[in-house]
Parts: sequence; C-alpha cells; structure tokens
Amino acid sequence: MTSQVSSPAEQTGEAAHGSRGAAEARVSDEVRVAGEALVAEEAPAGDHPAGTRPAGTDSAPARPAGTRPAEAPPAEARPTGDHPTGTLPAAEPEGTETGGAGPDGAPVRHVPEKEIRRLNRVIIRFAGDSGDGMQLTGDRFTSETASFGNDLSTLPNFPAEIRAPAGTLPGVSSFQLHFADHDILTPGDAPNVLVAMNPAALKANIADVPRGGEIIVNTDEFAKRAMAKVGYATSPLEDGSLDGYRVHPVPLTTLTIEALKDFGLSRKEAERSKNMFALGLLSWMYHRPTEGTEQFLRRKFAGKPEIAEANVAAFRAGWNFGETTEDFAVSYEIAPATAAFPPGTYRNISGNLALSYGLIAASHQADLPLFLGSYPITPASDILHELSRHKNFGVRTFQAEDEIAGIGAALGAAFGGALAVTTTSGPGVALKSETIGLAVSLELPLLIVDIQRGGPSTGLPTKTEQADLLQAMYGRNGEAPVPVVAPRTPADCFDAALEAARIALAYRTPVFLLSDGYLANGSEPWRVPDVEDLPDLGVTFATGPNHTLDDGTEVFWPYKRDPETLARPWALPGTPGLEHRIGGIEKQDGSGNISYDPANHDFMVRTRQAKVDGIAVPDLEVDDPDGTARTLVLGWGSTYGPITAAVRRVRAGGDAVAQAHLRHLNPFPANLGEVLKRYETVVVPEMNLGQLALMIRAKYLVDARSHTQVNGMPFKAERLAEALKEAIDAQ
Repeated sequence: MTSQVSSPAEQTGEAAHGSRGAAEARVSDEVRVAGEALVAEEAPAGDHPAGTRPAGTDSAPARPAGTRPAEAPPAEARPTGDHPTGTLPAAEPEGTETGGAGPDGAPVRHVPEKEIRRLNRVIIRFAGDSGDGMQLTGDRFTSETASFGNDLSTLPNFPAEIRAPAGTLPGVSSFQLHFADHDILTPGDAPNVLVAMNPAALKANIADVPRGGEIIVNTDEFAKRAMAKVGYATSPLEDGSLDGYRVHPVPLTTLTIEALKDFGLSRKEAERSKNMFALGLLSWMYHRPTEGTEQFLRRKFAGKPEIAEANVAAFRAGWNFGETTEDFAVSYEIAPATAAFPPGTYRNISGNLALSYGLIAASHQADLPLFLGSYPITPASDILHELSRHKNFGVRTFQAEDEIAGIGAALGAAFGGALAVTTTSGPGVALKSETIGLAVSLELPLLIVDIQRGGPSTGLPTKTEQADLLQAMYGRNGEAPVPVVAPRTPADCFDAALEAARIALAYRTPVFLLSDGYLANGSEPWRVPDVEDLPDLGVTFATGPNHTLDDGTEVFWPYKRDPETLARPWALPGTPGLEHRIGGIEKQDGSGNISYDPANHDFMVRTRQAKVDGIAVPDLEVDDPDGTARTLVLGWGSTYGPITAAVRRVRAGGDAVAQAHLRHLNPFPANLGEVLKRYETVVVPEMNLGQLALMIRAKYLVDARSHTQVNGMPFKAERLAEALKEAIDAQ
C-alpha cells in the first residue's frame, strides 16, 4: 500500500457520518483486485479489518455448531433492475461444514452444520428509532461487505430532526444495503430482509418488503403503548397481518441484556448494544467477516474499555444466536464480485468523502492551497468535517457564521491565489447568489458545491432531490453564466470534483458542482487512482506587465484575455507592478477600470457568455448496443444508477432503448443536438418537475418527455422501467 502522503485519495480512517453531525463513524476498507482474484489488502489500523478469510474463496468461515439443521425456507427469486437478466435465480444449497470456532475463538463440537445457500445478491434494510444506531449498524455491515469483495450500493435514510420523539414514525431511521456477486447500480427497489427494531420501524417499512421476504422483529419493543403510538390496534405479530412474510421474532433487547449481565451495566446502558446483537446475527446469516467490527468497536470506545467489550460481547452473542437457534435454519453466501472490478485497489466510499478527496487531489494537481469557506448545512456538512482533517495537504477550512460569509471568504481566497471552494445545499445557494455574481464579474476560479436536498425553503433536509438545476443555471441577477457539472455516482464525485476544478482554473470562472443527498450519503466501491493518472491542473500566475499603452508605457491589464480560453490573467495580490482595480461594478474591457459605457457593457456580457459557451467538454456518449433503438433515455446526476438498471431491465425484456447521461449541463456537449435528433422519443427522468427537460426543449426544440419524481427518494428501477416500456409502446 502506498504512503498516505503520495495521494490524498489514499487518506483513510474514520470519516464523520450523517449530515446531522452525528458521532457515528464511517470506516474505510480496501481490497485489491489483481487479475481474477479479489484479495483483502492489509491496511493501516483504522481501515481494513484484519484476520478475515480471503475474499474470493468459496468456503464459509469456521462457525460453531449448535443444533441440528432445520427445514429451510425456499430461496426467493426477486426481479432486479440491476442484474443483467433482470431476475435473481433461486440459490442452490451449499454443502455443510463441521467443527471450527466462533468469533470468540472458543472450540466447538464437530456436529453437522446448518444449510448454506448461495445467492447472487441480497438487499437488507436495518430500521429502528433514530437513537438505535441503525446508520452505524449499516455502516459496519457495509464495511465488512466491502472488505469481502462484493459490489454494493447503500441508501441511508434518516429523519431531519436531531432527535424525533422515540417510537414515532417521524423518528424512524433506516439503512439499506444492496450487495451482490456482480455489478450493481442501485441500493435496490425493495429489501429482501427487513430488521425492525420497534413497531414504528415495522410500520414505516413493511410496505416496501415483497411478499415472502424475511422480517426480523425485536419482539421486546412490541408493548401495547409502543404499538398504539404508531396506530397498531392489535399486534401485527399475532393478528395474521404478516402471514405472507417469513417472520423471525427475536427478543433482541432481552437477549442483549442477558448477554451483558456480567458487565455491571445498567439496563439502559445494556439496551444500547442491541444494534450490535442484530449486526452479529446478520453477519452470521450472510457470512460477513467479524474481526474488523470487533476492532472497530474497541477503537470507537477506546476511552471506555468496558463499553467496548460489552458491545463486542453483544455482537458475538448475536452471531452465536444465529448459529444455535432453530428459527434461523439457513445462512447465505454471496460470492465476491470479481468480474465486476478491473484490477486495482478498491475501497468503499461515500459521495461526500469522494468529493472531499477529489478537491484535495485537485489542489495537489494544481499546486495550489485548498481553501474551504463554508457554513454547516445538511447534507453538505460532511465535506467540511472531512477537509478539516487534512491540514497536512495544505487544506484550510473556515467555518463561517453564515452562508454569505462562507462564500465571501472563499472568493477572497480565490483572489489571493487559492483553489477556493464553498459547500452548501439549496437554501444556502440562494443566500450566496450575489457573491456568485460577483465571482462572475471578477472572473475568478471558485467551486460552489451544492449537495441538493428537498425544498423549497428548509424543505426536506435529509431527503434527496435534483431541483436546484435552474437555480444553478439562472439564479443570479443580470447575465451571469456559470458552468455546471454533476457527478452520477458516489465514486464519480471524485472525478467530478477534478473536472469542476479544471474548468474553474483554466477558464477563470466560478463553477457549480451539483451533487445531492442520495450520492452524498450513499456509498459504493471506488477504485483508488494512481497519482500519475490524475490530470495536470497547473496554472500560471501573472508576473509582470502584459500591455503597452500608446505612449510606450508597459502596464498590467487584468482583463486582457487568453485568445483560446478567453480567461483573464490571475494576479496574486502584492506582486509588484500588478496593481489593478477590483469590485462588482462593470469593468472596462482590458484595463478593468469602472465603465458605464453601453457598448462596453454589451461587449463584456457577451464575452463572459462566450467564455462559458466555449469551454471544452467531451462529447456525449450514447449506449445503444444495436443502433436500432428509437427511444433515448437522457439523464443527469444521481439518476444514472436507476436509469441504467431500468434500461437493463427493458433490454432483458426484448425492447431496444438507448441511454445517455450528462455530466456537463452548462455548456452542454457539442454533439448533444445531433444525438437528440437521432431518436423519435426522448425521455428525461428527473427528481424534480422537469428542469432539464425544459432546458432541452428550449435549446434544441425537441419534444422531450419528462418522467418526474419529487418524494425525497431516488427512483426505483422497476417503476422507471415501466415508464420506459410505456414510452416505447406508444411509438
């Protein structure tokens, strides 16, 4: 493994998780793909769990035996938009093992094992009260899954309130993980397994669980008062309403307290570890490695070793419960996704973390200090938290008193020669709009990172949306064009940050980077790039006079432009001979003096627009395997995963459909108009009311069809596939 100093992308450790400033930590895990083998790579403490079995082996980890095998329920076959065939074949039962040791290393008897079945994918959702640690539980399961070598995609979903009333529907927090032995694109439409820690969690999520799915219920929480709080007149565990599911009633709280009775903890303290019991149980069910989680718990609670050991004991108790109880007759294996990954070093990464690393990498490649001026706001705060940890890379973070001060400081840093960034979400963009316009006028490089969320106003702080596109395009007074770049997956946030920095530095302009809550909090495997493969973002500062007056005097003109990019020179304050005027009033062409001349203003407005219009961006790539499709699906941003999954499903059904995805939204790729004209029908799925479709119709006079959703959640592949099928059939 290379030195941390060599590349910011290799900086690992615990990243703060949750846009509410929660103390739950995200731990990175790395695996190296070499040829056909996906092998766990040794990593520094705090990163990769050691002691796990090599990913890529077919044998299950040694596990304690306890009871005779019980009759196994049939494996479910569920459709998926991610699997190329669109279906999940029934899993074949695996052989059994004997002997071995449990996670605590204790010897066990050599008796027949329970049945082991192999699946190609599974979707698990952990759900409970916002104080039950569901995000931490999901993070840990995800980290172990990443170290094992599965492809994965996650969807954290939590309430906006810091602490909603316990046991209520608004207080339910959930974490969904989709992992597979092949490449996947979404966190899945519906969970195969739901872990419900209380009645509210069950009621809030049961509608998403398909018939035949497994439900693990904490029966201890199903008291009459708790059920009444969410509208259950009778217990769903007893009234037959769950007869269509495979229900596993487990007294998680009681079992946890019993497992921790020798630790001298109060009942309340012991109850807090029930999420670790649940994690241990699921780790047994799906053969997840265990040692990494135990190491994580000991690090997390290093200052309270008794709490650390209690959590480890609860985790082990859950694992052993799965092995010894007859209610869980089958465990499952999902092989590593070796074919899904090109050779390289991989780690699980969230969108905000990838974006943070991308900004550091851009700073390194430009040889400029990175300055972040920001005000905390959901769901962008993680970027501020992460960048504040990397002072060793010359990163300076400034937490301002408000949004306006944050971008003001960032613009000042840009004037001073830094790679300047400000992070926010939709409401913050509105407050920053005047200063963005000033950056357009001053023609200074500045990155405005907008992690979009549901609106308007405060809206839905912890939910996702794509409704800031028109604000990014036009939300300023006067003619103030700004380039717009949008990542498409959590891992792609790294590359999008580099691209946004390239444009800002090369063309001396503010640039919008439009991510969203779905990408920010979700995670997937990311191939760690080599530093040598990163783009050169080097800039040249002005060093002396660049213009000669009629009388022969040499002077510096701050708005004398590069003929290719129309970028003006970047002058560092304090450089002798480069004194020039600055401010928001219109500049005189070349000299930068204040000008009210009508012709000059017209020229400057058109020049700034021409600079943005002339930005070099790659042509749009179209996925149309046979070249026979008459329908094109055009997307942008985080809709990439659901769109691609839906397209796979439609093609598996025998219909031809083409797909294209926009990274550059201003300017559009030069070939976009030609691409659109090749198709009879253009469908534009968006998590807004049709903002990109509006732009496409206006610019290209194409009758683009909107397919929209604004419920705070990402598209489901199945429903999107149905919409595409309807569009195809209507031709």
